[in-house]
Amino acid sequence: MNRFTTRRPAGVLTVMAVASAVLLAACSETAKLPPERTTGPTPQLAAPNPTLIPTVNIAPAVGWTDTAGPTPASGFAVTALARGLDHPRWVYVLPNGDVLVAESNKPPKPNEPKDGGDGLFAQIRQKIMGMVMKRAGAGTPSANRITLLRDTNNDGVAEVKEIFLQNLTSPYGMVLVGNELFIANADALVKVPYTEGQTKITAAPTLVTDLPAGINHHWTKNVIANRDGTKLYVTVGSNSNIGENGIPAEEGRAAIWEVDVKSGAKRLFASGLRNPNGLGFEPDTQVLWTVVNERDEIGSDLVPDYLTSVKDGAFYGWPWSYYGGHVDVRVSPQRPDMVAKAIPPDFALGSHVAPLGMTFSNARGMPGDFANGVFIGEHGSWNRKPLSGYKVVFVPFIGGRPSGAPVDVLTGFLTADEKAQGRPVGVALDKSGALLVADDVGNAVWRVSKAR
Repeated sequence: MNRFTTRRPAGVLTVMAVASAVLLAACSETAKLPPERTTGPTPQLAAPNPTLIPTVNIAPAVGWTDTAGPTPASGFAVTALARGLDHPRWVYVLPNGDVLVAESNKPPKPNEPKDGGDGLFAQIRQKIMGMVMKRAGAGTPSANRITLLRDTNNDGVAEVKEIFLQNLTSPYGMVLVGNELFIANADALVKVPYTEGQTKITAAPTLVTDLPAGINHHWTKNVIANRDGTKLYVTVGSNSNIGENGIPAEEGRAAIWEVDVKSGAKRLFASGLRNPNGLGFEPDTQVLWTVVNERDEIGSDLVPDYLTSVKDGAFYGWPWSYYGGHVDVRVSPQRPDMVAKAIPPDFALGSHVAPLGMTFSNARGMPGDFANGVFIGEHGSWNRKPLSGYKVVFVPFIGGRPSGAPVDVLTGFLTADEKAQGRPVGVALDKSGALLVADDVGNAVWRVSKAR
C-alpha cells in the first residue's frame, strides 16, 4: 500500500460487510397470504413474524428508457405530461389548469439518533437503511422547488415547464386558498401570494406554523383545505417505525393537524396514524379520508396499509397497536389504556404497498366504473417478499363508503425482473378530470385519461 492510499477504519469495513450480508440474507421470510386476503374492510391479519434480520426486498430503481411509460387499464390512455423532472413527489392543479409539481426529497438528518443505541447493530441498521433508500431511488439530494407545467393546446403534454418557486425545505403538499398558496415543507407550513396565471413566484414564503421535524423519519407532509377555506389539514408522519427513538420524539407526530387559515393556530385533529399522506374530502359527505403507511418488520403479511375516514379526536393505535386492538409487543412501554382507545381503519389496501397519494374521482373525466371512488398511488414495498404496490389503484365508493376491491389503473412500473422503472406518489385530477400521477423514480408526471 502506498502513502496515498486511504485506509477505512476496521469498524466501518465490518459494518459494511455485515450490512451487505444482511441484505443478501434477509430474503428467506415470505408472504403466505394472497394479496386479496389482506385488502378490504375486514382483512385477514396473520400472526406476527418478526425476524432478527428484517425482510429487505427492493426493486432497484432504473427509470424509463426512451419514450417508455406505464400501462393503463382497459378504457384508459396514458401520456407523459412532462418528463425530465427531478424526483417529482406531489402534484396540485390550480384553477386555471396549471399543474404544480413538488420536486423534493428527504431533508438532511443531522440530529438523528442511532436506533437501538450506539453499538454495532445500530450502525448496521443505519447502513442497511441507507443502502435501501439509495437502491430504491431515494438517495438523491432534494431539488427543494416547485415547478409549473402548462398544457397550452390540451394535447396532454405540457409545453411550458417553469421553476415556479424554489429554495424551499423538502416541499410536498400544496393548496390554494383565495390568493394564497400554502405549502407543506418538511418543517413548517408556509404561504406565498398567488395571482392566477403567473408562472413564477419571487416573494419569500411567510411562516404559517411550525411542523414537527427533528429526526424526520417520515418527512413528507401534505395539506388540504376544507370546502369553505377556513381550515387546513396537515399530515405529519412518525419519527420511527414503532417508537424506537423514544415517545418524546413522537410529540405531535403520527397525526393530522387542523390549522386555522387566518391565524395559523393549530390543534391535533386525529392521532395514532403512523404515516398519513394523501388526504381528500369525499364529495357527497364531505368526510375527510386519508391513506396511511403502517409499521414494518413483523413479516411480509403484516401490517396492511390502509384507507380510512378520519374522525375528529380519534386515535388509530400507533405505536401500541394496529388495526384496532392488535397489540404490537415490540413497543415499550406497553400502553393498554391507549390500545383500548384505538379504532380500526375502514379499508385495507394490502401489506406494505406504501400508499402515498389519493384523490377522489368524478364523472367529468372518468369512465362510468371509475366515476365514484378514490385513486391511490402505491409507491411500493421494501419490507415484503414478493413485492407489492408499485401501481395506481382505484377503490370504488357507494354512499360515501368503499364498496369493492381495489382495481388496477396504472401498472407496468416494474420490469419482468423486478426493477423499478418508476414509482407512483402523488395523484390529482386535472382541469378536464383526467388523472395525473407523479412518478419520482421515472422523473415524470403521467396523465391518464379516457381512451378515445
